[in-house]
Order: sequence, then structure tokens, then C-alpha cells
Amino acid sequence: MMNIFEENAPLLSAYWPFLFLPLVVFTLFYISIMFRKRRGIDEESINDIGDMDINDQLMLSNQSKADRIPYKLPRCDKNDLIYKTKSFYQTMNLRRSCRMFSSEKVPEIVIENIIKAAGTAPSGAHTEPWTFVVVERQDLKKKIRDIIEEEEEINYTRRMGEKWVNDLKQFKTDWIKPYLEEAPYLILVFKQTYGFWPDGTRKVHYYNEMSVSISVGILLAAISNAGLCTVTSTPLNAGTRLRDLLGRPSNEKCVILLPVGYPSKTATVPNLKRKPLQDILFRC
Repeated sequence: MMNIFEENAPLLSAYWPFLFLPLVVFTLFYISIMFRKRRGIDEESINDIGDMDINDQLMLSNQSKADRIPYKLPRCDKNDLIYKTKSFYQTMNLRRSCRMFSSEKVPEIVIENIIKAAGTAPSGAHTEPWTFVVVERQDLKKKIRDIIEEEEEINYTRRMGEKWVNDLKQFKTDWIKPYLEEAPYLILVFKQTYGFWPDGTRKVHYYNEMSVSISVGILLAAISNAGLCTVTSTPLNAGTRLRDLLGRPSNEKCVILLPVGYPSKTATVPNLKRKPLQDILFRC
């Protein structure tokens, strides 16, 4: 058998030891990468000071020496506290995913205030890894809609799978999204996967995904608190094109798109019920 192998593949027979070693190394490297991915260990979730460069270590060192200031919150009596929390819940309970918008303008200061509220979110090592892009220009909204609908048609017909598409049928959603042009504002939230120090070197943004997610939660609450509506849209496979269209840098990734405005006079939403408190609250 070996003679046949040598006769038909003399070069491979002569050099197989040199080819075998790189193949083994590559296989082990690939297994290591896949194992790290399965464990969720990636650049975005670094939490080990050993992985920091000297600038990151200096940053934490400087923060540990930062001045401390008194922290006090206004205190309410029991009745006011109950009223405020109940009132906030009632406001948030009106929140629905609305796809039918009025063209009525919203004061710019309102949009600025809700984004300032979102910017109060906590973040890993106070890196604040978020960027909010507000789109008001009609030509840009049209281009964004074109990009989203092109990708969404592919998602619905090829990428998402039959079960996913069937689960969405009750909501009567598809890849046609006129509200991206009808809403007076689009807010695109970008996560900064890393930042930069003043000298241009990279700065680690710890837990950037979780930090931005918390910020988006506050943003949704602020939108509802202002009496406005939105629908959460995750631009699956459209993020890079949206980033390029809006001139954002390569360290930013679009994670969610929110059309924001007043609901139209003919707006409707699905008649859904939320889980009761006993299904989501467990006391220990």
C-alpha cells in the first residue's frame, strides 16, 4: 500500500511530515477559537486586568484616586413614594410597539432630553460606549428604509427560517416598513466596541453590549414618559451599510433603530396581555 502511495504521490510522500505538523497546529488553533466563542470569551467582554494595556491600567489607577462627592437623593414620604412608582408603572404600561406614526413634529429639545436620559445609564468602567444618531432629513430616512427593506426581504424569505416567520404572522409584520419614513425622527443606537485614548491608542470598552442595552432600556422609558411611541427594530445584516451611510467610524456597530414620534390618529396595535406580577416576581 505504501509503495502505491509513493508511486502516485511522490511529493506528498516525501514531505508529509512537514505538512502534518502545520495541519495539527491549525486544527488545535481552530478548536481553541471555537471553544472561546462557546464560552463567550471575546474582545467585547474582557474583564481581566491582565488583558489591559498600560493606558487602561493608568485609567483605573487615576479613577481610584478620583475625588469623592456627597451623594443624596430627595426623599419622599410613603404615600408620595407609592404614588410616584404607581404613576411610572401606569405610564410604562401604555408602552406598545407602534408602527403607525403621525407626521407631526416633536420639539427637538424633547429628543435631546430623552437621549440625555439614556446617557445616564451605567457602563463598564464608566466608558459610556454609546452613540445616538438622530435622523430627521427625509432623504436619509428614505435611504435607511431602502437598506432595511432590502435586507429584511432576504431575512424573511431566506435567513430567518419558517418557524420564525410563522411566529411573526400574528403581528402582521413583513419587510415593508413605511414608518421609517413617516416617523419624524429615527434614532439609531450604536455601540462603541472600543474607544481611543488621546494619543490614538485603543481603549477597552468593558461590557459594551450590556451597557448599551441598559441605555436603550432607559431610552425606551424616556420615550414613553414623553408621551411618544416607537418600535424596536434590530437592523439584521444592515448594520455596516447604515454605519457607512451615516459616516460612523469602524469601531461602532448599529444595535437598534427606533422611529420616534406621536402615534397616528388611526394607529392600532395587537391586543396583547403582559405576564401578571406573580409570574415575574419571586421573593426570597
